[in-house]
Amino acid sequence: MLPAARPLLRAPGLLRAVAAARPGAGSRARCGPAERPVRRGAALPAGPDLRHFLRGAAAGQPRPEPQPEPQPEPRSAPGTGRVYLETYGCQMNVNDTEIAWAILQRNGYSRTKEVDEADVILLVTCSVREKAEQAVWNRLQHLKALKARRQRAGSALRIGILGCMAERLKEEILHREKLVDVVAGPDAYRDLPRLLAVAGAGQQAANVLLSLEETYADILPVQTSAGGTTAFVSIMRGCDNMCSYCIVPFTRGRERSRPIASILQEVRMLSDQGVKEVTLLGQNVNSFRDTSEVQFQPAAAPALSRGFSTVYKAKAGGLRFAHLLDQVSRIDPEMRIRFTSPHPKDFPDEVLQLIQERHNICKQLHLPAQSGSTRVLEAMRRGYTREAYLELVQHVRESIPGVSLSSDFITGFCGETEDDHQQTVALLREVRYNVGFLFAYSMRQKTRAHHRLQDDVPPETKRRRLQELIAVFREEAARANEAMVGQSQLVLVEGPSKRSASELCGRNDGNIKVIFPDTEAAAGGGAPARARPGDYVLVKVTSASSQTLRGDLLCRTTLSRSTLAH
Repeated sequence: MLPAARPLLRAPGLLRAVAAARPGAGSRARCGPAERPVRRGAALPAGPDLRHFLRGAAAGQPRPEPQPEPQPEPRSAPGTGRVYLETYGCQMNVNDTEIAWAILQRNGYSRTKEVDEADVILLVTCSVREKAEQAVWNRLQHLKALKARRQRAGSALRIGILGCMAERLKEEILHREKLVDVVAGPDAYRDLPRLLAVAGAGQQAANVLLSLEETYADILPVQTSAGGTTAFVSIMRGCDNMCSYCIVPFTRGRERSRPIASILQEVRMLSDQGVKEVTLLGQNVNSFRDTSEVQFQPAAAPALSRGFSTVYKAKAGGLRFAHLLDQVSRIDPEMRIRFTSPHPKDFPDEVLQLIQERHNICKQLHLPAQSGSTRVLEAMRRGYTREAYLELVQHVRESIPGVSLSSDFITGFCGETEDDHQQTVALLREVRYNVGFLFAYSMRQKTRAHHRLQDDVPPETKRRRLQELIAVFREEAARANEAMVGQSQLVLVEGPSKRSASELCGRNDGNIKVIFPDTEAAAGGGAPARARPGDYVLVKVTSASSQTLRGDLLCRTTLSRSTLAH
């Protein structure tokens, strides 16, 4: 499960972001035919589910493709309208938004940031928790009034649901909310121009087929934020871990990785554009395995972290995450490299050693624990015990001195007792994370927990336990951050502080927000000048909270120069 973009603490609320428009390029034929357009009120044909694909892959057989009846289909024409894109959920959804936009832009659409100007409104959705889906249902009620006004005025408005919620709830979306014209799953964005053309002819259109190959490797979206200083680069899609609580394998399919060559091309392009920080993205990012080059097919599978296991057999062959991380970090010595979201099972020593050695790979790791109770971890099918997780934390801290740690926790999972909860509280205190993403459990259909376990922790108990975890996390994070008071931190400037025009904000190597005065500072003996987004600065920390560091600006510098000085 991916943490949402940038918050230092997530309680049960939903991140909602409108992603910035960026161009993309490239094209490739669709993987398999799309579904037939669906007329309003018509019954939807039953499609293959995830088990269908798993059986086919296990047997080594190609996926049988559906054979729709031949029929003429409208095609999209250049300049077919203005698109308004709205993103809900994690960083992968921000990335998906830019992939969808790159495809639509190539097909003649323009983009607007004003919903009232749009001819097409697309919501990129999340299904990880019920609250995320409810936010989309609520948004559709607001859009219903807008569409009714457009119809009275004689102008068309097409509305589409994209992403994980589309994959999970296709029929309900089309039948419950008749205002939705297009439904497209995470592997169907190449089909958007055709689906929108079908909708323009007055029909509902849907494509939620999962793919075993689609990575959008040839689509080069420029996903930047914070004034163009940072970007997200998707390196793999899907997940094979099958944790009992998680919907991701059913909404995004099986793991498949982009060819390394296409990733390096995208990172070089971002470097040429002046981007100073790239985050490599994936549902299970450090299980990356590029099998596109034949000469690497016989390579052995790397060892799992000590005491960790998987529900699937080790996958031999391919270029692994350590190789990718090595190559990406060599592109630009002034570009920081991060990655998320990893699984703690996939941290071989070569990855930890590389992080420690390379000055531009951030000394910050996300180690999702989910629970501090071995009994609950077993029910979650996480593949490790509390003791194995703590041993990994110790090994990481010994391998990467000064590393900053973040984690995910779910409270109130099926069968969780008060003793289980207290073990999680104790884990938070023992590890003392700098960043935390904390949630109350929300049961999802299709998951193993939905089929085999009881969601038996009362909602009020979940809320209480969540608030207790949040309080403990904040207390321990404040202590961890207070240890930096008096130290100089290298900060990548992102822009003005949201709370004061006289202050700037950025993030340190550990991904913690740093606030400092917007004053002039020298750089390498040069004339004093104000720092700008994309600059590296040294800040002496004067105070700390659980989420933010504050300090005084010392000087402007570079990533390489700062490393040599330390």
